[in-house]
Amino acid sequence: MWHSYAWIDGGRYLIMGSNKCCLLIGNTRWHWAKNIEESWSFMHTDPKESYLKVVKETILLWAAVGPIQNALKDYLHPANELILEHIPIKNMPPWLGIDRALGAWGALRKAKVSYTKFKGLLIADAGTVLSITKINSKGEFTGGQLVGGLQLQLSSMANGAQYLNETSLYPINSEPFPFATSDAMRKGSINALIGFLKEAQQLTGYPIWICGGDAPVLLKAIEGKGIEIIHHPNLVLEGMVNILERISQAN
Repeated sequence: MWHSYAWIDGGRYLIMGSNKCCLLIGNTRWHWAKNIEESWSFMHTDPKESYLKVVKETILLWAAVGPIQNALKDYLHPANELILEHIPIKNMPPWLGIDRALGAWGALRKAKVSYTKFKGLLIADAGTVLSITKINSKGEFTGGQLVGGLQLQLSSMANGAQYLNETSLYPINSEPFPFATSDAMRKGSINALIGFLKEAQQLTGYPIWICGGDAPVLLKAIEGKGIEIIHHPNLVLEGMVNILERISQAN
């Protein structure tokens, strides 16, 4: 659980107390790991500068998926930035997204503990973009795939087609061929991503380790489709916490 002074998201204020934390700045959300009494808890919030004003002295490690706004740089110490060189995945290209690298590291660590042998992993991060990262049995990065996430697909259709309107992800209609246009957009986007995941697994034979905000929707839709999938919602942050621990031990 979080500190007694806890997150209150959704337009209200946030106080985090004096405990230490890690922050990953994503494309549309901020992702936090907070240490409380030698354990870690995780939270995902809207991006708000006011949060950083409160917690800037407690951020031990931070990373960003892309460039950060100048207004945020006053709260994020450059010496505490996590970069690809800190992550012990072999064969990573220098342009790989830090979130993909952290998710791969989090899954690889768990797989090594859970299985005496494994042939490889596919790490699916279902966020703004649904990314697949392929890791072989030697723990090496061997490529991946990217496709627009659910909300991005819905927005793209609305922006690119004259008679399609912007729609939210919910509610999701259970009918295979919905009558309403908005339901049809949601169903088609979900099915496209399920096909994306299914083909990746068929090509490799690797299990899929999935995380990210859209993961629950995809997991529900994927039931009964013969896809080997393992849900760990905080793979990226767990990887980040482990890197922090490795850095601390090295120092």
